[in-house]
Amino acid sequence: MLRPFFALICLAAAASAAESPEFFRNELYPAFRTAQCHACHNDNGVASGTRFEFPPENATPEQIDAFGLRLASVVDADSPEVSRLYLMPTGRGQHPGGERIAQGSADEALLLRWVEHLASLSPEQIASASQAANPVDAGPKHALSVRRLTHSQYNNAVRDLVGELSRPADQFPAEDFIHGFRNQLHGQSTSPLLMEAYSAAAEKVAANAFRGGDKNQLVPCSPSAPSDAACHRAFTESFGLRAFRRPLEADEVERYAGLSQAAAVAAEDFLAGPRIVIEAMLQSPNFLMRFEYGPGGKYEAYENASRLAFFLWDTIPDEWLLGLAAEGELVTSKQIERAARRMLDNPRTRASMGEFLSQWMRIDRVLKTIRDRKFYPQFSPELASSMAEETRRLFDHLVWNDGDFREFFTADYTFINDGLATIYGLPAPERAFGRVDYPADSERAGVLGQGTFLTLTSKPSDTSPTERGLFVREHFLCQNVPPPPPGVNATLPPFSDAKPMTNRERLQVHLGSESCASCHRLLDSIGLGLERFDAIGQFRRQHLVKIPPTRDERRRGIKTEATEYQLDLDTSATVVGIADSEFQSAKELGAVLAEDEGCQKCVVKQLFRYALGREETLADRPAIDQALERFQSSGFRFQELIIDIVKSEPFLGGDS
Repeated sequence: MLRPFFALICLAAAASAAESPEFFRNELYPAFRTAQCHACHNDNGVASGTRFEFPPENATPEQIDAFGLRLASVVDADSPEVSRLYLMPTGRGQHPGGERIAQGSADEALLLRWVEHLASLSPEQIASASQAANPVDAGPKHALSVRRLTHSQYNNAVRDLVGELSRPADQFPAEDFIHGFRNQLHGQSTSPLLMEAYSAAAEKVAANAFRGGDKNQLVPCSPSAPSDAACHRAFTESFGLRAFRRPLEADEVERYAGLSQAAAVAAEDFLAGPRIVIEAMLQSPNFLMRFEYGPGGKYEAYENASRLAFFLWDTIPDEWLLGLAAEGELVTSKQIERAARRMLDNPRTRASMGEFLSQWMRIDRVLKTIRDRKFYPQFSPELASSMAEETRRLFDHLVWNDGDFREFFTADYTFINDGLATIYGLPAPERAFGRVDYPADSERAGVLGQGTFLTLTSKPSDTSPTERGLFVREHFLCQNVPPPPPGVNATLPPFSDAKPMTNRERLQVHLGSESCASCHRLLDSIGLGLERFDAIGQFRRQHLVKIPPTRDERRRGIKTEATEYQLDLDTSATVVGIADSEFQSAKELGAVLAEDEGCQKCVVKQLFRYALGREETLADRPAIDQALERFQSSGFRFQELIIDIVKSEPFLGGDS
């Protein structure tokens, strides 16, 4: 029935021997977007590995035209009706996204019309038309903008400026996770509530700075009197340089030094001046915000010092970095690399990379996890903390010993304490969080076999294959899974004595509705392969289902205790979109991810996002591809990835 319908459409369109770019741009392209094809077919979509990649949201008409012509790569010129461009979106071929363009619809007619047009073009015509459409243009560059300090950076900054250890930013309004991290530009709003918190914190920090005198040696001179103008000026310049991460302008020096002198004279106490200056500077946009103007700017070297310090140390530049900036030694790529390699040896870099890991792996969620005591009486906040520490130990082991970072997914060993040893069924280590090797027949490996991942992707009383699949897609493959359509009922069939079911059987409900199936095929197909691990990471051969009595059953005395069923598990699974990715355990899934270039590239993207505080753009792709290539050639040494990112033009505010 396919050929007659196809022929009919082609005959109807025969009057136009050649389609104009406006046809694709104004007719078919909007139909694709209405079908939400762009949600999966992009660099961060679940179909990122295909040749069908949509241009960005702000694409120019020329980019859209070029995209339409590039679709010729998925058209069969000899038999247009069997082209992937036609079969896949209409659901006539195997398509994980299901039917996106309804069969027999007007949109399908538009699609067939364009397929026939592309099939009629010669390779030379396609190449010429594509070049005319200027597909090389990556679109607008990422605009440099102002961002504020994260709460973590604020805490570390006041610690390094004045020795404040109370972590005042912990009381600020919570930061949102965007693109997986708390430091992303789009989440950097400053609400009135946050501004009030800044004011209160500045007052407290300034008061503590000189409690008991100048114990932190903040004043670089010995004042002769409260009114000592030269000493007030010296303090203003030295503290301002560190707080604003650049030399103060002349008018700034005069203003703050005058404020300091006036306050000191009024209080008849020299330190009253520096105290009020600290309070004022900690509320200034020059402290709270990061102003970055890019290469060629007046303070280019100082901006680079701040970029390095905030990324690698999660705090402000120290005197050494500021000194390099003053000497113009933080401008070229070689100078940046030299400074960064020295910074890697500083313990603060370990702390900052630990912050990256914590946000990437959402360890905050692990630490806040609760479990149903009826099912998991052994779970506790202490156990959750142990899980987080286990993940940190593996990460640190690979990063700081220059290991192959693919072992983050494949390591046949782990770092545990007695509590985790009991959960995992392993011998206790000789010391807390010592290294323990998994048995050869273990189904655990890497982070996927750890309690951190297995717990944060579960529910209070059971696992969640969907959540586990979603986490793998978003955090390890950098794929944005479209949200469920509005009004979709995501409730699974309840457990019942009449028909006790495994999660695989219950999740079949999602596959019965096309609106649900298009995403759940991508998610559940991963999570079901991890079902041998329960909601706190314990290994299980069977799924224990406990069905408590209903209120009516209790009232009538029919059933007073929960009924338990041990159900066999089928853990056969696959990662849709990755060839030959069948697996049945965390160990096998780890091997799939470690060898997948999409996962390797995701590691690069995640660090890039954390380093730059924003999601990558199309213009960043060359830098990311180059970093991936060097990451691979280095034997997947994470420290080399760090260096490649800090040397990149996007990081330094250039071609970003």
